[in-house]
Amino acid sequence: QVQLVESGGGSVQVGGSRRLSCRASGIAFGDTDMGWYRHTPGKGDACKLVVTLSMSGGTSSPDSVKGRFSISRDNAKNTVYLQMNNLKPEDTAVYYCAAVWRGGGSDFETLANCRAPAWKYWGQGTQVTVS
Repeated sequence: QVQLVESGGGSVQVGGSRRLSCRASGIAFGDTDMGWYRHTPGKGDACKLVVTLSMSGGTSSPDSVKGRFSISRDNAKNTVYLQMNNLKPEDTAVYYCAAVWRGGGSDFETLANCRAPAWKYWGQGTQVTVS
């Protein structure tokens, strides 16, 4: 059974930093595309791309987080990290880890929700509040 378990969420001050972790089990982690998305409550169900990391090491992220957020992975620990710096109130959201990109014609940067089948596996989410 595949599980993605996020941790590291919480409250942080504007301009501060936070690192989220996503530990995967039940998958060949080193051969898996991974991603972080976020959902902002009160703004519909849309799930927005934060950053992805391909098996080959390529990353993709929107301009809203470029230069502030970064992704990394530790294959020995089956864990992917999201380092968030210079946090802003608009970064307040539930952050989700995803694994195994399937696409299926989906808009890579905006998904219908953070359980969309474009990614085969999703974590349960972790709340980050910036104020």
